[in-house]
Amino acid sequence: MDKLRFGTAGIPISTPEHNTENGIMHVRKLGLDAMELEFVRSINITAQRAPDVSTAARASDVALTCHAPYFINLNSEDKAKLDASIKRILDSARIAWLCGGWSLTFHAAFYLKMDATPVYNNVKERIRSIARALKDEGNPIWIRPETTGKKSQFGTLDELLRISQEVEQVMPCIDFSHLHARSGKMNSYEEFSAILQDVEKALGRTGLENMHIHTSGIEYTDAGERSHLNLQSSDMNYKELMHALREFKVKGALICESPSIEADALLMQREFRKS
Repeated sequence: MDKLRFGTAGIPISTPEHNTENGIMHVRKLGLDAMELEFVRSINITAQRAPDVSTAARASDVALTCHAPYFINLNSEDKAKLDASIKRILDSARIAWLCGGWSLTFHAAFYLKMDATPVYNNVKERIRSIARALKDEGNPIWIRPETTGKKSQFGTLDELLRISQEVEQVMPCIDFSHLHARSGKMNSYEEFSAILQDVEKALGRTGLENMHIHTSGIEYTDAGERSHLNLQSSDMNYKELMHALREFKVKGALICESPSIEADALLMQREFRKS
């Protein structure tokens, strides 16, 4: 990626004539340069329509990421649920790539009260099979399990860095708000810097120059994430996060998941651009 781009999780709220193509063009009018295709409830773009989305993104110079459906558990012991989870990721990756998307993220799994090691092995092998299938189809989209906000979910930073080292075409999606909610910490310049140092140690400069990031305000309990909030209604220390991202010369796409998606994306973009 050429720089760190900022954008919205889905079509901006203020978009006239609410559809994906108009959303992409409105992102550019707002002064943003990324947008996430939200397939969280369903894959809502057809293969026939995808080229129009790709054309709009290229014309507007807007980088597209994608969030696969929420209904995924790569650690499921139910074969039907597991097969459906894999299919949702593959189908999302196929449509996202046709739309011109470069990165696909998803919440990978739940521990289901199992030990972390067998869960990791299950998730790794299933992600490996997904990456292999996409490679065989000529689809190079980045496959990105996301750091998760609840302690019941697979997706610690260490787990995702390790899986990114071990499986080709896989990188993490780092949600700094989730990391904060999960730990109750991870909310200072020093802690953000330590996260980025871990990324660089595991994945090299490529890891910092090819980042898919989520950030929002967040409400949490001892169990982790409860809900997303606007940044200024939360304790999320976005100013120090932007400082750390700037100091580490991070590139990629930062997607805002606050309720006020475009307002908070612009807020973070302005903070990041401060000298």
